[in-house]
Amino acid sequence: MNERLDSGTPEGTLTANLMHFARALRTAGLPIGPGRVIDAVQAVRAAGITNRGDFYWTLHAIFVNRRDQRELFDEAFKLFWRDPQLLERMMSMLLPQAPSLPGQEAKPLNRRVAEALAGGENARKRLEEMKEEETFDATLTWSDREVLRAMDFEQMSSDDVARAKKMMAELRLPFAHVATRRFRPDPAGHRADLRATLKSMLRTGGDVISIKFRSRRYRPPPIVVLCDISGSMERYSRMFLHFLHALTNDRSRVHTFLFGTRLTNVTRHLRHRDVDEALARVAGAVEDWSGGTRIGHTLAEFNRLWSRRVLGQNAVVLFISDGLDRDAGSGLGREMERLRKSCHRLVWLNPLLRYDGFEPRSLGMQAILPHVDEFRAAHNLESLGDLAAALGRDAPRRVSPYIWKGKAA
Repeated sequence: MNERLDSGTPEGTLTANLMHFARALRTAGLPIGPGRVIDAVQAVRAAGITNRGDFYWTLHAIFVNRRDQRELFDEAFKLFWRDPQLLERMMSMLLPQAPSLPGQEAKPLNRRVAEALAGGENARKRLEEMKEEETFDATLTWSDREVLRAMDFEQMSSDDVARAKKMMAELRLPFAHVATRRFRPDPAGHRADLRATLKSMLRTGGDVISIKFRSRRYRPPPIVVLCDISGSMERYSRMFLHFLHALTNDRSRVHTFLFGTRLTNVTRHLRHRDVDEALARVAGAVEDWSGGTRIGHTLAEFNRLWSRRVLGQNAVVLFISDGLDRDAGSGLGREMERLRKSCHRLVWLNPLLRYDGFEPRSLGMQAILPHVDEFRAAHNLESLGDLAAALGRDAPRRVSPYIWKGKAA
């Protein structure tokens, strides 16, 4: 261990350190109150502090009760209890970061944890000052809202995440309405309604014939979302869930499925009006959060059990994934082809498109790409706004997915 966890450390010092650690976790976003701090002190007394692993899991059992809190707790624990690379990673938060190619980027420190451990408000103000200086040099006139729209979800601070969630709640997807098989009474319609006309004649005894007309009904198409929740997509899928909650409560016929190593239907949970309650229910229902990815296996399950139920009436499918597959694309091309033939429009949203040098080199990406209608980035609010604008237009049946960022692959 280290000097903070040494067996000779006075109990009062350890208790104070546990209190400060709990305060840092609460600042980073975990719901921790005085009761949990007392439970943590009692648990540490019972388990002892001679082993770092036992100490970690003791605090983990007290402070973590949802899967999406694990990463915040893990980073906060490593930093607070003397991570050897603390100084380097804290300095990386204050230095400009150059974009790297997929698979080569270093995992950045979570900004919420950095702010909580570096003094909260002072660190946040310093980061905001440096961000304003950079945007001033580049564009001279950028508003805070524009900066937030262009900021990567992975680099957002606690305040940025809260503001982004509010903006997501206001975002709408204006899908073009599609014609259905049903009709509605319409005096200005172009099709005669014989049944309504005969009923009208019966009321007057056939003396007066008033021809009734009808027109076809139009309604938005169903939306089916398949969202990857594997370890490489965890930070983005957490933000996408807020977007999907707003989408589910804004319109009818929205079906959401999460997949990692298995498929989970969370549509019913996202219909809860309170977003925190909805996400808590989702976390309780999903068992493979932040694990591996078996895209072909989960798509096969979706095509076998759910496609006929939810993909009718010109459904639009939003496939959110980075395309990294543990099974190296085994059977993925066949299942993507079947999915494409079952829906009206298939849009692939991939956070890796934020890199200028992106190339679909993995076997999973190469198996998915030929079967999608559109290939778009999904890493910030601006990309989601572009998606909303694109879905509001009645796009052609087939758009070349090999064109992205204004160039052909």
